[in-house]
Amino acid sequence: MTARTAIVTGAARGIGAATARRLAAEGHAVAVLDLAEEQAQATADAINAKGGKAIAVGADVADEDAAAAAVARVAAELGPPQILVNNAGILRDNLLFKMSAGDWDAVLGVHLRGAFLMSRAVQSSMVEAGWGRIVNLSSTSALGNRGQANYAAAKAGMQGFTKTLAIELGRFGITANAVAPGFIETEMTKATAERVGVPFEDFLAHAAKETPVGRVGQPEDIAAAVAYFCSEDAGFVSGQVLYVAGGPKA
Repeated sequence: MTARTAIVTGAARGIGAATARRLAAEGHAVAVLDLAEEQAQATADAINAKGGKAIAVGADVADEDAAAAAVARVAAELGPPQILVNNAGILRDNLLFKMSAGDWDAVLGVHLRGAFLMSRAVQSSMVEAGWGRIVNLSSTSALGNRGQANYAAAKAGMQGFTKTLAIELGRFGITANAVAPGFIETEMTKATAERVGVPFEDFLAHAAKETPVGRVGQPEDIAAAVAYFCSEDAGFVSGQVLYVAGGPKA
């Protein structure tokens, strides 16, 4: 495998951190990008301690100047990025009649605007190299989920965005794919359990019962799928949405 420079957004913890670790283990230099650089540093330190190569980069992916500056810094310190994983995301769950415009804008901003800005910022280095991998994190919520009008719209939008990138960038040797996780045990799902007033263990048990394979997902499950899409072997796979949810999804 050829070593590349990878950027993983929202990589301080959870799925993003697991993905950064997996890509580093496969030999790539990884920029651990997150809104809170000090938290991203912990992930980068863990990678470096195991012999990998990583830097922490603090940036708001929804800010145009910040996104461009982050990519420029990565290029200067690690080399031009040829792998991008758009994982950064937030939750602002509520029923439609309770959802504020601010909560709608915040979720769409981080997920969709952030993925757009980061993808636009890296595509020139991928085009120049004649090789690139963009992987966007969608979700089973793209199929609809009560109390998540904003999140579901954002995650469905990620799928349309992915397919369009695949069409536009394919002739330059760049693939674009999406991974759509089901229930994954992370701090984000723990926060959801707390918000609805359910003990986390009960929350996990219920989710496992509803999943055909009989367990909830782990961040490493998603990282493995992302790593495949980032590999040399996936060069003829583009514009796809892979549901990693322990069972079939439409």
